[in-house]
Amino acid sequence: MIINMTGLPVKVIEFHPIHAKEISQLFHLAVQAINHPRYNQAKKDAWSAKPRSQKHWQLKYKRHKAWVAQDHAHNIIGFIGLETDFTHQGYINALYVHPNYQHQGVASQLLTSATQWAKQQQYPQLSVDASYLSKPLFEKHGFKIQRSIIQITKQQSLAAFTLSKTLPAFVQ
Repeated sequence: MIINMTGLPVKVIEFHPIHAKEISQLFHLAVQAINHPRYNQAKKDAWSAKPRSQKHWQLKYKRHKAWVAQDHAHNIIGFIGLETDFTHQGYINALYVHPNYQHQGVASQLLTSATQWAKQQQYPQLSVDASYLSKPLFEKHGFKIQRSIIQITKQQSLAAFTLSKTLPAFVQ
């Protein structure tokens, strides 16, 4: 458990399918709340025009690993997803925080939880395709830029950066 800047406790727990609806809403809200010149409305709509079905998130994290951050009232305020299949093992496929809780350490706590789990699984590294907005967070946590990329989604180009971090061997 961590205490965020508002002084309220934040708890990170493993994803459960009942979290899918809240995650869907949070993902969409976080994308649509972006206020940055690189992300106009067309780009935000390409990223998330509407909340995805809760079944999308249930299926995604049935196959992979995810954690959610909850506030004192058990509302989901952030989540991180980590792919676990052999070809994409250790790829962070999502890290989003509710706009009201951004810049308060929630994303760092989620990333720390995922990193600790990956070390326990003896993953050799973590990787991510990060936006301009999330790149500084990953760099703060020791990720290094491998290359810049352009993702085309719904005829919109979204610039991103592939970053990775080598994990030390886990010792029990």
